[in-house]
Amino acid sequence: MTTTFDRTSTRNTSNRRRWLGFGVLVLTVLLIVIDNTVLAMAIPFISEDLGATSTQMLWIGDVYSLALGGLLVSMGTLGDRIGRKKLLLMGAGLFGAASLLAAYAPNAESLIAARVLLGMAGATLMPSTLSLIRALFPDPVKRRTAIGIWTAATAGGSAMGPLVGGVLLEHFWWGSVFLINIPVILLLIPAGAALLPEAKNPDPGPWDLPSVGLSMVGLIGVVYAVKEVAADGINPTTAASALVGTAALWLFVRRQNRLPKPLLNINLFRNRSFSGVVGANMLSVLGMAGVLYFISQYFQLVLDYSPLQAGLAGLPSTIGTVAVSLLAGRLVARTSSRSVLTAGLAIMGVAMIPLALLTPETKYLLIAPFLLLLGAGMSMAFTTANDIVLSSVRKEETGAAASISETGYEIGMALGIAVLGSVLMGIYQGFPVPAGTPEGLTATAHDSLASAVQAAQQLPASQGQQLLNAAQDAFTSGLATAAGVGALLLLSAAALAWKLLKDLKPAEKESVDAH
Repeated sequence: MTTTFDRTSTRNTSNRRRWLGFGVLVLTVLLIVIDNTVLAMAIPFISEDLGATSTQMLWIGDVYSLALGGLLVSMGTLGDRIGRKKLLLMGAGLFGAASLLAAYAPNAESLIAARVLLGMAGATLMPSTLSLIRALFPDPVKRRTAIGIWTAATAGGSAMGPLVGGVLLEHFWWGSVFLINIPVILLLIPAGAALLPEAKNPDPGPWDLPSVGLSMVGLIGVVYAVKEVAADGINPTTAASALVGTAALWLFVRRQNRLPKPLLNINLFRNRSFSGVVGANMLSVLGMAGVLYFISQYFQLVLDYSPLQAGLAGLPSTIGTVAVSLLAGRLVARTSSRSVLTAGLAIMGVAMIPLALLTPETKYLLIAPFLLLLGAGMSMAFTTANDIVLSSVRKEETGAAASISETGYEIGMALGIAVLGSVLMGIYQGFPVPAGTPEGLTATAHDSLASAVQAAQQLPASQGQQLLNAAQDAFTSGLATAAGVGALLLLSAAALAWKLLKDLKPAEKESVDAH
């Protein structure tokens, strides 16, 4: 006869197994995020050792995100068909093999190829981790807690990357930043095989290869165009890339509407809660990413911080994200997903407003509290958004839904750096140079603030200081304007989320807001 003790013991064992399986997903997220951020520390060493050209170095940095962004939708839908656990384990194996190839790459071309493979593997891992959370935690309260920890791991991994890279490069060669992935993979694969449940769509239809090709060409074309506009402005190559990408995405949507069982269910976007959250999420990342990207340059080139000091200066936003992500689920239980998401986006917008008042003389102690507030708002918004994305679709489509959410994040990040970067550089490049500055140095100084620092060193001390002061003033003015635009975008995202989530269907309210 089964006793109450037996049933309780079985439940405890099942619950413990769920959280151990979730630990595998957290480990996977940390692996991806740290690997993506640690590379920046190794770039100077790679350039010197491999003799890479500036173009090759750009590809080493960018090709990962191009492969990742282009394949997220395809890999998410593949996981729905073959099983998300299977896809995650296959992706982990590829990630380990690609890390090994990258660590021992004999030349720049080999490293670029390895980075493509790492991006392909990352595209299998990110949507799998998020979609498997729903399989592990059907209970909405536990799922929100898990998503909060997942968000904290993402933020923590971003902060850990540069620190881990610094320690490794202090004692080992640049390949060590890739080799650290190997022991993690060797732990992750057997643990995932033993602890994670399989989850897939029982009746998915075929993995339509023409649709896969169109989505890859479309997304890679659009993301590449956005990145190139941010770096070099509009030119025939970027215009052609944007045109080809947009045309491919149009053909992709058209094909999905005609297939009896499409690769991606376009009707997902007719769900107001799903499309509203994805849109608000992308808009919020657009408003935030560019400012956070350029504020590290402000710390180093205006406030004269070392790279380590600049990294530490950005920690308040990470602390705010990690701390509040564990509380977001409780806030939802006490109020609603709509309220917490909107409040998080609004807090981010409000935190960005003081950054619109930056000057070269602004003290860091006046900046840090608003970075902390920004991180807290990010945590509330992104934790709740991911929960809504998973809860507002059928469980058979969580892989596709997670991949769309991640793709929106990647595009929002690229657009944020491109759009707000253009705002900043439009103001920066108009600064006046001291009389008598050679034309060549003038052009160099107007290229970027880092170039202006180098140009100033080639001038007499007084003239060089005047040029540097003018460049710093212009950069700070551009950053402040970009922060103001970012604040407007974030507050617009909050209004969009509040409007589009007001008519959640009763079933969605039950799954998203139940407690």
